Amino acid sequence: MNNMQNTLFTNDNLYILNGLNSEIADLIYLDPPFNSKRIYSAPIGSKAAGASFKDMWTWKDVDEAYLDKIVEDYPLLVSFINSIEESHSKAMKAYVTYMTQRLIQLHRILKSTGSIYLHCDPTASHYLKLLMDFIFGKENFRNEIVWRRTVGAKGSQFKAKKFGASTDIILFYAKSENAYFRQTVGNLSDRDILQKFNKIDENGKKYYDDSAHIFCNPGMGARPNLCYEWRGFINPYASGWRLSKERLEEEYQKGNIVIREDGKLERRKYLDDYDGVPVDNNWIDIPRVGGKEATGYPTQKPLALLHRIIKASSKEGDLVLDPFCGCATTCVAAQQLNRKWIGIDIEKQAVSVLMDRLSDDAGLFSNFIQRTDVPQRTDVQKVLSTEKSVRERLFKEQNGKCKACDVEMRIVDFEVDHIIPKAKGGGDYYENYQLLCASCNRIKGARPMEYLRLKIQTREKYIKKIQFGE
Repeated sequence: MNNMQNTLFTNDNLYILNGLNSEIADLIYLDPPFNSKRIYSAPIGSKAAGASFKDMWTWKDVDEAYLDKIVEDYPLLVSFINSIEESHSKAMKAYVTYMTQRLIQLHRILKSTGSIYLHCDPTASHYLKLLMDFIFGKENFRNEIVWRRTVGAKGSQFKAKKFGASTDIILFYAKSENAYFRQTVGNLSDRDILQKFNKIDENGKKYYDDSAHIFCNPGMGARPNLCYEWRGFINPYASGWRLSKERLEEEYQKGNIVIREDGKLERRKYLDDYDGVPVDNNWIDIPRVGGKEATGYPTQKPLALLHRIIKASSKEGDLVLDPFCGCATTCVAAQQLNRKWIGIDIEKQAVSVLMDRLSDDAGLFSNFIQRTDVPQRTDVQKVLSTEKSVRERLFKEQNGKCKACDVEMRIVDFEVDHIIPKAKGGGDYYENYQLLCASCNRIKGARPMEYLRLKIQTREKYIKKIQFGE
């Protein structure tokens, strides 16, 4: 298993993702560019000075070597992507294709018990949600989270044509019904804690009296299985106790159920055992980045936002992946919360920003690895293209025809080709092999299949023009 933890890759994330093993990540958070048609740069003098990225898209941003995966496995998705050019623009079609290539890989890498959070804004959120429905399954959609990143609308000298935009959207999907989730990830303020945990026990520990939840309310109806005598106490109503007899005795032994001097029962909820406040999908309590936390990196997200997501959908020791890690907020938050992490960013400046942030966080800089190479999967069997069994199996599956030009040939006349070139992360495993005739293999070289198909189409049009004058 290519089990790498606390690792930052600086390379195209599509190549890195293609080289990671399947089902290794417990949680994925990504904050990709939004196709806002802007160029973002960090200001001079900030920690992230020199870092920048363009948020505008053309077909040049789409890696054609990975298009076959979409065409073969998601034919309906291809139809949807093609329709975007008509409903929106070529740029949006390119952006959605770019994201599709990466989301397919992220689905493979995520564990069945894992979750993914996709940060976006209204520019493309509706297209991205449909992508997630196609790839992760509409039944695995959990929430559309609204994060209020700023308060108040910006002023302008011009007459407003719309309401001010102050929120981002986070699409939350699970991989399956077995995905880990904890809703109580909100925090009480110091003032709220003083008001809620307003009692102190004999050991000086803060708690609040929850005695109202010892017995079931009569309005809850008869519950014979919870009607019993415990240490001389019974519920006079048929609704019974809130807990089973075993659980009640367990809470008593822990000191959470107390028989007071006046003979009454008291149920105590201690601050030390407090699990947090249940959170809904409207996140208005996390302000945008400011103060010492700000690195100057464009579109930096606050640590508190990532803390909430990481606590909600992962446990200590789990692996968190961020394929667009930027100034490494996800990596820092994961390490602060005792999670392992993998970060990927194409911007080399991300390395120095991460080093500064982790070293500023006392003791967190240990076990940090930075890589620029493309990892190789170890969860698929590595086989050499020269092995006879590979050629014979491919020949049978392709019905003795070239995968590109569809010409039928003898097995000895075929050459084994890497579908995704090794230079772009393609590995030596069976799923990445195909048989091509010598002519097609020469044309393709180390280029993607899309290039070869275009050349074949051009050649066929030329032949028809010569033969039939078309």
